Amino acid sequence: MRAVVAVIGKDTVGILAKICAICAEGNANVMDVTQTIMQDLFAMTMLIDISKLSEDYNTFADKLTKAGEEMKLQIHVMHEDIFNAMHRV
Repeated sequence: MRAVVAVIGKDTVGILAKICAICAEGNANVMDVTQTIMQDLFAMTMLIDISKLSEDYNTFADKLTKAGEEMKLQIHVMHEDIFNAMHRV
C-alpha cells in the first residue's frame, strides 16, 4: 500500500527533513519525492510505502497534518487507492 503526500507553503529550512522524520517514526518508506520552489512558494509531492506502518493510517496522516499546521504549511495525505480513483479519466 502506498500514499501520496502533498505539501504547499512558504519555503523554509527543514521542511523535507521534518516530513521525512515523521515518515521514519511511523515506519513509512519514502519511495519518491518531487519538489520545487517557485519564488518563495514550496511545493512537494511524495510517494510513500505505508504497508509496514507502525501506527494506524489515520493517526499517521493526522501527525503530518499537525506538523503542517505548526510549520504553516498545507499537508494533505491521501491513500493511493483514493488518489487513483480521483484521477481516473
